[in-house]
Amino acid sequence: MDLLEAKEIQVGLAVTAVVVIATAAYLYSSKKSKVGSIDPENFRDFKLVKKTQLSHNVAKFRFALPTPTSVLGLPIGQHISCRGKDSQGEEVIKPYTPTTLDTDVGYFELVIKMYPQGRMSHHFREMREGDYMSVRGPKGRFKYQPGQVGAFGMLAGGSGITPMFQVARAILENPNDNTQVHLIYANVTYDDILLKEEIDRLATNYPGRFHVYYVLNQPPEEWTGGVGFVSKEMIQTHCPAPTSDVKILRCGPPPMNKAMAGHLDALGYSSEMQFQF
Repeated sequence: MDLLEAKEIQVGLAVTAVVVIATAAYLYSSKKSKVGSIDPENFRDFKLVKKTQLSHNVAKFRFALPTPTSVLGLPIGQHISCRGKDSQGEEVIKPYTPTTLDTDVGYFELVIKMYPQGRMSHHFREMREGDYMSVRGPKGRFKYQPGQVGAFGMLAGGSGITPMFQVARAILENPNDNTQVHLIYANVTYDDILLKEEIDRLATNYPGRFHVYYVLNQPPEEWTGGVGFVSKEMIQTHCPAPTSDVKILRCGPPPMNKAMAGHLDALGYSSEMQFQF
């Protein structure tokens, strides 16, 4: 072996070592960055840093995570438990689904509809920037993996949109996920539609993969969406047909969930093709 060959081998080994070290460092940092900020057994406190009123009874709450690069650590399709106090000072715990993902670092957000008699609604209504919310999680039976199915149908009512939005956003923002998403979103009035701007943005940005159909019980004049309650005909028209590669997700008030289950059964969707949050 001459001197030139020896130097080439040394350079090659050095380059290989650099690549191996760089790859290991990247994998380590990636793994490290995905350590979540929540605990499934114990409540942890998170500071409310911004409260944005979206309507008379809906607000968006942004909570800071421990560091600017921290992630919440919530698997797609799962939720957190929030602990607060009702108007009588009694402790109340209720599940909520953040509208943010782990690609949103340093914070997480909740879009909350506050009902006049809601026990946890009282706590959120009284919260001010600088206050802390006790959170535990993750919780939930649904676990999403890219390519799990070829298409999702989503039937949402009212605040039941939040888990649907979370799943849809995770699918659509993943360049390696080609899953189709078909959403039917029902409300009483136009002003009741939560996250409409964000949902419409998904429809604009992903026109071939995301489809939304709004249904209102009390629509305004010149409304072009659905009217009344979600029907079997609406599901047939706006959701993928029942096959083994399709799953229909449901989340809404109990009467709606019951009605949707009946519609889906009648249309031939097996129990394996359905999931209720």
